[in-house]
Amino acid sequence: MAQESPKSSAAEIPVTSNGQLEDSHEHSFNRDLKCSLPVGLGLSETKITSHGFDSAKEGVVEAGQFPSSPASPKSSVISPSSAAASRLAGQGCDLIIPTGGRAQQKSGPVVLADEVKNPAMEKLELVRKWSLNTYKCTRQIISEKLGRGSRTVDLELEAQIDILRDNKKKYENILKLAQTLSTQLFQMVHTQRQLGDAFADLSLKSLELHEEFGYNADTQKLLAKNGETLLGAINFFIASVNTLVNKTIEDTLLTVKQYESARIEYDAYRTDLEELNLGPRDANTLPKIEQSQQLFQVHKEKYDKMRNDVSIKLKFLEENKVKVLHNQLVLFHNAIAAYFAGNQKQLEQTLKQFHIKLKTPGADAPSWLEEQ
Repeated sequence: MAQESPKSSAAEIPVTSNGQLEDSHEHSFNRDLKCSLPVGLGLSETKITSHGFDSAKEGVVEAGQFPSSPASPKSSVISPSSAAASRLAGQGCDLIIPTGGRAQQKSGPVVLADEVKNPAMEKLELVRKWSLNTYKCTRQIISEKLGRGSRTVDLELEAQIDILRDNKKKYENILKLAQTLSTQLFQMVHTQRQLGDAFADLSLKSLELHEEFGYNADTQKLLAKNGETLLGAINFFIASVNTLVNKTIEDTLLTVKQYESARIEYDAYRTDLEELNLGPRDANTLPKIEQSQQLFQVHKEKYDKMRNDVSIKLKFLEENKVKVLHNQLVLFHNAIAAYFAGNQKQLEQTLKQFHIKLKTPGADAPSWLEEQ
């Protein structure tokens, strides 16, 4: 008599009258447990006990080390076989076959990204270079002031720069005196105009002195008018000299400052290169000497470029200065001479020669009709 096979869990699944599976809560729970196997546990260490639906412990998952004895009739052990894998895959489960008791990690495409530069490291490198350059330049300046270090000198260029700075101070003094003269002349013209108005008023009210007051009124008004013309010429002279001193010469001196900074950097790196060349030459010092030679060459080119720029600007400045001052000095002389000589016609002709237009009183701002 053949031995009756143990009752499997599949035989206990109830079937309805039309042959379809009964979608009960117990069967759904049992299926979900099969699909939710822990990833970290090997299949050899996991068993799913599926009792009959009349049992109180249905759908219990037990994890542990199983003995080598065959499975009990009331339980079914899932083994890493193709049949079990197909059954679980058919139930919508994601199955990962472990190797050596560990779950294999899912491997995906390897993405190789370009190396991203760190902004903080770039800033740190810039600060390091700036600090090193500042240290070298400061050391060079101190050594020059103490008389220990050598400096590169272009005698011809240095003489031109000294003359320019000295002339700038003298031009600033002329500009200051001309501004003082303009202020005083403006006050005098204003006083003469007020005095002429007072004489004209008295000439109308004093019949016995009508002619005398009238003569003085006309004289003061004429002097005020000529003073305004002279004031226009002086202000034009001041504006031109101010442009020459505070813009043209100042721009050239700014280039001179850049040239002097380049000269200090050049001498600083030249001194470093000379010190390295005087020292021993071995495997450690040769890379330093080569790097110092490259930096020295860079600063030498910068120094030569700035020296050429200064020479060109000094040449053009000298030509512009002569032309501007020649015209302005002629204007100033002719205007002053014509004013004190009382030659009103010559004074007006001088302003026309230099295309100077005088502003009439109250003509500073246009009227609202002119703006429309």
